[in-house]
Amino acid sequence: MDVVTPASAAEAAEVLASGRTVRPRGGGTKWAWGGFADPEVALSTERLDRLLEHNAGDLTAVVQGGARLADVQRAFAEAGQMLALDPPCADATLGGIVAAADSGPLRHRYGAPRDLLLGMTVALSDGTVARAGGRVIKNVAGYDLAKLFAGSLGRLGTIAELVVRLHPRPPATATAVGETDDPAALARAALELASAPLELEALDVRWSAGRGVLLAQVGGVAAPARAEGAAALMSLDVTVHEDDAGLWAAQRDAQRSADGIVLRVAGLPAALEAVVAVAERTGGSLVGRAGIGTSWLRLPDAAAFEHACRELPPFPRAVVDGPVRDGVGEERDPALARLEQRVKARFDPAGALP
Repeated sequence: MDVVTPASAAEAAEVLASGRTVRPRGGGTKWAWGGFADPEVALSTERLDRLLEHNAGDLTAVVQGGARLADVQRAFAEAGQMLALDPPCADATLGGIVAAADSGPLRHRYGAPRDLLLGMTVALSDGTVARAGGRVIKNVAGYDLAKLFAGSLGRLGTIAELVVRLHPRPPATATAVGETDDPAALARAALELASAPLELEALDVRWSAGRGVLLAQVGGVAAPARAEGAAALMSLDVTVHEDDAGLWAAQRDAQRSADGIVLRVAGLPAALEAVVAVAERTGGSLVGRAGIGTSWLRLPDAAAFEHACRELPPFPRAVVDGPVRDGVGEERDPALARLEQRVKARFDPAGALP
């Protein structure tokens, strides 16, 4: 497999139009995802790694797709701002994070990667460069192109540049942590906090080995006092943590598994108790966004995976969120598969992107 490193969107488009099969590659943190066949060419975005503009007054930035999240976050932090993305791997590139629709606990308040996009520049397999969106928040022309590429896993083209929306960085955070061994109590507390007017930064759950945890993070100069207010609404055993970085790092890390299988399930928040029950019966563990309904089930093997798929309620989406492993398959909704095929044919008719 050859590796090429274009320095511009136009050069990336030339590679895609070369007649060989190509896969975009950012930091390589999700290269094993998706079960793709090995391409003839890996299109590395390592030279497309610059922060082109930081418009602090408008809370926007223009960033190349190969820029690493950790690097741009340091630049934004100098202005008291942040890109509200916190997926498990900060070494991932922005293009890769968006292409994988990867996210962390901050999704509770700020949304998914697609919700933070104002515009995008992409290289296509017909040798052209397409641009959509603008550089200010009120300009949403062409925004659908950015949403379409979010979650595409690089199958439609290469993300060369992104225009992103920023947010103020909280000066301090604190987290109320409630614990219980009752899945029903955990689910009730999660729903109560999700509907309370608390302006939480994040609201997460965790379940492992018969024990559940609910984490509610608040930000601001009065973060400890506000966390105590969140704690008062939990009918659980609660403690408040002002030094909470480690808690949330553990939550993000639990969305991955080095040797098991991770099943990401998107459903209703009210179904949390049922998903916890599946995790318990299959010998797995769970982390999730309590206010959104997205959960990550870490399962020990293919047998547990098949068991979980049979027992899960009829959710609109359940996908393997990690490397594809032996004995693991995914059922595709036929109507969705046909729609994806039509979109794929429109953007990559030659099949250059496997």
